[in-house]
Amino acid sequence: MHATVMTSSARYRDWVGQAASLILAVLLIGNVGAAMGAEGGSRIPAEPVPFLPEESYPQPTPPLLEIGDPFLANGNLYPGFTLPTGAVWQPRFWVFGSARSALQTFDRGPGGDVTEWMNRLDLFGNLQLTGTERILIGIQPLQRNSNFTGEVFESDGDNGFRNELNLGVRTLFFEGDIAEIFPNVDLEDAAGLDYGFSVGRQQLLFQDGLLINDTMDVLGITRNSVRFEGVPWLANLRVTALWAWNEVNRDDNVNDPDALLFGVFSALDTTFSTIEIDAVYVDSDDGGAGDLFVAGVGAIQRFGLINTSLRVVGSVAVDEKTPQSDDGLLIFGEVSWTPHHTGNIAYVNGFWGIENFSSAARDATAGGPLGRTGILFAARGLGSFPSPLSNRADDAFGIAAGYQMFFDSNRRQLILEAGGRRGYGTGGFDAIGIAARLQQAIGRRTIVQFDGFVAAQSDRRPSYGTRAEVLVKF
Repeated sequence: MHATVMTSSARYRDWVGQAASLILAVLLIGNVGAAMGAEGGSRIPAEPVPFLPEESYPQPTPPLLEIGDPFLANGNLYPGFTLPTGAVWQPRFWVFGSARSALQTFDRGPGGDVTEWMNRLDLFGNLQLTGTERILIGIQPLQRNSNFTGEVFESDGDNGFRNELNLGVRTLFFEGDIAEIFPNVDLEDAAGLDYGFSVGRQQLLFQDGLLINDTMDVLGITRNSVRFEGVPWLANLRVTALWAWNEVNRDDNVNDPDALLFGVFSALDTTFSTIEIDAVYVDSDDGGAGDLFVAGVGAIQRFGLINTSLRVVGSVAVDEKTPQSDDGLLIFGEVSWTPHHTGNIAYVNGFWGIENFSSAARDATAGGPLGRTGILFAARGLGSFPSPLSNRADDAFGIAAGYQMFFDSNRRQLILEAGGRRGYGTGGFDAIGIAARLQQAIGRRTIVQFDGFVAAQSDRRPSYGTRAEVLVKF
């Protein structure tokens, strides 16, 4: 008897081939669906609709602080001043953010019960210079990484007050457009200098957070609005090159101080789909973390009245396999629609993880890559309240089906969801669960939210949890 061993690179080529065939099939079907939808005729009314009088416009809710022109308000703009480069800057400064406070209790099964009151504050200052140039600074004064300020009432660990007060800067970047900063260089706008760039500490999400979901120190350069003559189905092409040199959290949600991240990200807006193609390389001098190559392809489209997205992401450990760098493939799909005669949303999301997919970068509070599957898989981003079902994609497949209902002119919504996952590799496990979320708007800034779940995992007693949260936006 002879055994054949397939190398990681060979397996990856095989996965990529299958994934490419799957994406191509979706795009071809999407093109047919778009054509069928076009045959249904236009919904644009034939008769002109009169303008609304200005007094009937909804009044914007102002941010916490406004200096200069107000945010999204009517009226004349401050004329500003002209730079030697020819750019006209109209500075205005806005302070905004959100505050979250939650009382939550849960039973982790073998981990015991936890009851806690946790708080989070995200505060931002935005210096808007033009429509394309700005400086954004942000702090999280009640949080350090995945630790939050609050009280732990019941836990197998240490109970008592947790003080994570700090003034560390978690966001600080400048972004702009070269052609807008130096308009005198190309007054006719014919040289194609429309390169956007961003430098500093900022949050990044690629492939809906499957590939990257982290806050890092980065330099990114983007070329947008690229068109090609003779390609009528391509409306726009955007390409971004990115380098991150600090604050790179690896797939285990832990900062790797030696990691450097390099990536190329592209998005194509076509007549039948939005296609994203991304590739990332993570280089680490830390012998324990390892180097990693990650790539992903995504497609977002409509089939008639049905919204769909399909994403395929894969990772290859360049050196030896580690908890931060491993081989794997993740196929993720989403389907949603509005049932007839309702304003509600029904959805079915699913995933299939082959081996141990590793994201390029994941924030300390982001959990695993499966958070978009549904509220059963999502990390809460506040305290130690867990996702009811594991959001890691190692050797597992699963599904979540839910129904989102809207009431009271969309000021109240209820989500009911059921889902499960099945593991088939070494150490895999099976789990099912149900969850509910009720949200109620109060006034113009406050949302009250209630969550609850019950989950059962193979060979373990059921787990459950409930939480109540107040979210204030300002």
